[in-house]
Amino acid sequence: MGFKKWIIPGALAGFGAVLVARTLAFQPPEESLCVIEDIPVNQERMAAHLAAMIRCKTISSSDERLVDEIQFKQFRALLRGLYPHVHRTCTVEEIGPSGMLYTLKGKSSDAPVVLMSHYDVVPADEAAWEKPPFAGVIEDGCVWGRGALDTKGTLCGILEAAENLIAAGFVPENDLYFAFSGDEESVGETAPCLVAELERRGVRPAMVLDEGGAVVTGMFPGVARPVAMIGTAEKGILNVELAVKSSGGHASNPPSRTPIGILAKAVVRVEEKPFSAKVTPPVAAMFDTLGRHASFGYRFLFANLWCFKPLLAAICKKRGGELNAMLRTTCAFTMMEGSNASNVLPPEAKMTANLRILTGETIEDAVARLQTVVDDETVEFRPIYGMNPSPNSETSGYEWDALKNAISQTWPDALISPCLMFACTDSRHYCRISDRVYRFSAMALSKEERGLIHSHNERIPVETLGRVAAFYTRLMRRC
Repeated sequence: MGFKKWIIPGALAGFGAVLVARTLAFQPPEESLCVIEDIPVNQERMAAHLAAMIRCKTISSSDERLVDEIQFKQFRALLRGLYPHVHRTCTVEEIGPSGMLYTLKGKSSDAPVVLMSHYDVVPADEAAWEKPPFAGVIEDGCVWGRGALDTKGTLCGILEAAENLIAAGFVPENDLYFAFSGDEESVGETAPCLVAELERRGVRPAMVLDEGGAVVTGMFPGVARPVAMIGTAEKGILNVELAVKSSGGHASNPPSRTPIGILAKAVVRVEEKPFSAKVTPPVAAMFDTLGRHASFGYRFLFANLWCFKPLLAAICKKRGGELNAMLRTTCAFTMMEGSNASNVLPPEAKMTANLRILTGETIEDAVARLQTVVDDETVEFRPIYGMNPSPNSETSGYEWDALKNAISQTWPDALISPCLMFACTDSRHYCRISDRVYRFSAMALSKEERGLIHSHNERIPVETLGRVAAFYTRLMRRC
């Protein structure tokens, strides 16, 4: 009897010892020293070039009547004047509604690389800005204006790097393509047109690089060092409308169930029963990479996810936010419509939900689950727009190593990790022709700076801009 009473405590102690042993073994690999080659960048000239780009008011819209095509043409013409070596050496083509495809021939066409950006921007409420959003003001060590971060700054960095390299006689080892679109923000057709043209020519990129993660600090729990987050996959997107019809009528004698009441109940049900949590390949890779650098408590968690996954899922469900979005398909109700009079019952009430679909799930899966959770035949589900998640890109081989090397030389203190992108980018279209599609905005951005994207007072420090060009210079030299 005395022996039996020690069985459970002994088993628990043994189990705990296993968890601790796994945690102690969960260590980062030894870091190799990176030889950093200095890249001279004329930051003042680059800032002036970006300021000139910002002055072109390239606001895109799904409503073509709201698009000022003259501004887009002026932008494309501006690039020819700013980067003469690029335009003399590269083949430059206009493809699709607003695409620009630059081809810099290399010594080989076996492993071509595509560097992407978009030059359209979202609107700006000019009255809410400290500086005019389209004046291209350079002040306080920053270039101010809509698109400075998203993503004219990236486009500027690519062309600055190419201009300087070509002027020095550079010829890449493999063909380089610079693919720029002018309708990314409005989910336009330019990127699909660019991909279709490359596919028609038989171009199979060894690597595609677009906007995405950045060099950030304090993003991952327990990790103090800056982290360069490379999106190796992105979630799908679905806009779905929930609608309830009725016979309408006067609000003074309502039925027991009104359309808006039915929809309100549906929203509560969906929010109370979120999608199941799953650790997908890009998130597993991030946990494995960064968890090894975390403080002991977090290492204990990430080294033993097989045991603590339910706890992690519960914490994420309660807190919401980025970590929760990494683990599950999310659903946010963003729009609603009913009657246009306070005393009239709407003949139809509608709500729109924006879903971001987790890797491994589909649009059909998401709609089916919403229908199951709502469980009300009076609610009609109408998918408006959607795209399934992208496949997960390879994180091995020469191209991945070249990307990591360029990051390490530019931000020597940064850890480098795969991650899952929540937002959709033009790069998702390129997964059809490449299995190495990466999403990395070559900038170190604070939380405040990340918050400026699509918001008021968007700006980029001149020093940050210079590092963008240095990064692309290093990357092009290895392509």
